[in-house]
Amino acid sequence: MRMLIAVARFTACLAACGVTRAAGAQQQIPVKAGVTVAPDSVRIGDPFRVTVGIRAPKGATIEFPQATDSASTVQSLDPVAVRTSADTTAVEQYADYRVAAWDIGLQPIRLADAIVRFNGAERRVPLGSNAVFVRSLLPTDSTKRIPKPVRALFEFSVFPWWLVALIAAAIVAGLLFWWWWRRRRKNLPIVVIDPYARAESEFQRIEALGLIEAGERGRYVALTVEVLRDYLAARYAEAALSLTSTELQRSVRTLPHLPHERLVRLLTEADLIKFARRAVSGDRARELGREARAIVEQEHVASQPAPAVQETAA
Repeated sequence: MRMLIAVARFTACLAACGVTRAAGAQQQIPVKAGVTVAPDSVRIGDPFRVTVGIRAPKGATIEFPQATDSASTVQSLDPVAVRTSADTTAVEQYADYRVAAWDIGLQPIRLADAIVRFNGAERRVPLGSNAVFVRSLLPTDSTKRIPKPVRALFEFSVFPWWLVALIAAAIVAGLLFWWWWRRRRKNLPIVVIDPYARAESEFQRIEALGLIEAGERGRYVALTVEVLRDYLAARYAEAALSLTSTELQRSVRTLPHLPHERLVRLLTEADLIKFARRAVSGDRARELGREARAIVEQEHVASQPAPAVQETAA
């Protein structure tokens, strides 16, 4: 039934759309053409048909375009199908285009001109003045909401200006304090502690601990000998703390201000107490402590320069 209605509409269009135009200087080709779109309102993406019919004199040839314009929104889905009517008094042909629209609204159907040739003459029939209305598949928005704009690809949080200023001020204050502290540290005088004064202070600190009274006699001897070695290491490069007792005795043998025999006896007995766990009485521990202190005192006195002799005038 729909096909009969389309044929009737197309026949009426053929009767009403007679167009004659001179294609050659010697002869005019009488042509009748019509275009139907079924249906005339479609949904986006749904296929529909465009039928082009041309009636020309008997013996003429008709050349239809192969497809719609590929750059338009209405594009062909299949190759064109051409059929010829049974009328023997003229040449009447129909071209069926199965197409689909890919945008909504009123969309033009762009077809190239058809070409009719008869007795060496040629006539071009324009076919591109038709359109179809395309409906959207989306439901009607009854809420009338306006969508938000597209968000940026990268979003940066915006801080209050006063917070940014506060952070910048804190950074500047920290840098200024660091600069002042380093400058003050560089200007501080370097205090050099006298090895003898430090040794005396350490001897007094060890005595104040009361190790002998507490029964830790071996620890008392070890600490006093350690103060002696610290003093020697501060006074002479040859008496490094990394040396063993035997290496220390050999290294300081040539130093003129040290009592070598007393130093050897003290270091040997202290090693036996520290490493061999040799028992030592309280009185002997005090003697060893006084000996270590006496060696420091003797080296300090011997290494001091002689007092200047003032010459009196005769």
